[in-house]
Amino acid sequence: MTRRRATILLHWSVLILLMLALAGGLESAALNIAFGLTGLAMVALAVVFGLMNGPGSKLEGLLRTAHPWLSRGMYALLGWASLSALVQAFGTPLPGPPLRTLMVALFAASALHAIFHLWRHTALGDGVLRRMTPKSLHGML
Repeated sequence: MTRRRATILLHWSVLILLMLALAGGLESAALNIAFGLTGLAMVALAVVFGLMNGPGSKLEGLLRTAHPWLSRGMYALLGWASLSALVQAFGTPLPGPPLRTLMVALFAASALHAIFHLWRHTALGDGVLRRMTPKSLHGML
């Protein structure tokens, strides 16, 4: 499996597992383990091989400067929520915010992330959605 395919698979798996957890599965050890391992795998890929995303040629100004830092922040939040979910599955919550708070924050950040990339794809026309969607969906973009 290529790095791109692994990242795409993990990206969408994390989103689905996050929504399932927020829909009432926070007490499920199996769901917390699945979310934790999937999220940490995605973070590990980014740490070992670097981020796959970039601001693109059409993004300018402050957004271009902020883009890599916002990406790092998303990965940091994902890592924190994933680790928290994993240790909570084994009965030892991390100090700090409860898991639900971390997951709600991650979901809110994910929603802003999605809106930003929809804007980039439509307003800038830079084709950014093609990076994270499976090739079978590219015809719809």
